[in-house]
Amino acid sequence: MAGMDWPGLMRAGLRGLGLMPEVFWRLTPAELAILLGAEAGAGPLTRARLEDLARRWPDFPAGPTQVKEGGDG
Repeated sequence: MAGMDWPGLMRAGLRGLGLMPEVFWRLTPAELAILLGAEAGAGPLTRARLEDLARRWPDFPAGPTQVKEGGDG
């Protein structure tokens, strides 16, 4: 499928959702969209939305030198 952001979709599915590769590759694009929240009116998974999701839910938890928004430390 031309125009698909496969690296971004793979990061969202494998890292973000924690899917096993064989499960990810069996999903249809519509099923993946539902798992990523598109059915809730979030819209398509654009580069900007993926970057926003990555900021809100980073792959690694905040370390002792990082401060989460609204946190005390």
